Amino acid sequence: MKVIPAIDLMEGQVVRLYQGKPENKTVYSSDPKDVAKKWEKAGADMLHLVDLDATLQKGSNLKLIEKITKEVSIPVQVAGGLREESIISESLGFAQRVVLGTIAFKDMELVSNLAKKFGTNRIVISADHYDGVIVVNGWQQSTSMNLIDAMKSFTGKNFSEFLITNVSRDGTMKGPDLDYLKKVCAFSNAHVIASGGISNLGDITAVKQCNAYGVILGKALYEGKVSIEEAKKLA
Repeated sequence: MKVIPAIDLMEGQVVRLYQGKPENKTVYSSDPKDVAKKWEKAGADMLHLVDLDATLQKGSNLKLIEKITKEVSIPVQVAGGLREESIISESLGFAQRVVLGTIAFKDMELVSNLAKKFGTNRIVISADHYDGVIVVNGWQQSTSMNLIDAMKSFTGKNFSEFLITNVSRDGTMKGPDLDYLKKVCAFSNAHVIASGGISNLGDITAVKQCNAYGVILGKALYEGKVSIEEAKKLA
């Protein structure tokens, strides 16, 4: 299982939000490049870089993200506000993977064309949900689609890379949503990265037992509740 620290960016700073709400923000660093190198040195398998300003349509950290990718040698996946073909293509020019959420549920034709151009292995489908119901637009808008139906739809189109976040758990450190995680990890040919709620090493073990491909470390990592070194031993 891959150990993947998240670096969430807002106005050039490394932050964490509580349940995705920008008003509940904690700033951890004003030097994202230093944080990226710190996690790489600790043994991270990949970095998950999130542009929260782009997600909330309040700006862009894309140039900063590109600079960060040049500071590290481990793979990087870029997430947050990737809703236009030009920006997605630009991101794939320097990052190994892009994480697509809103656009994947609103313009399947575009996402399919991107997959044909770059390969489905470079497109990560972000199935963000609130207790089983898919949410989009920075988790601000609920849809009528449920998580399991979404997984069936995307795996049926040969997508294999997924990021699964139960928004109700994100940033809470109340433990991951193992019930839904088990269901999505049961899909054959699906590499599922679990995100949201990790609070301790026991949670990481529980995620691995669900056969997850990877685990995102966020607030628990920044608060010192877990370390990458310890997580790697369990993974």
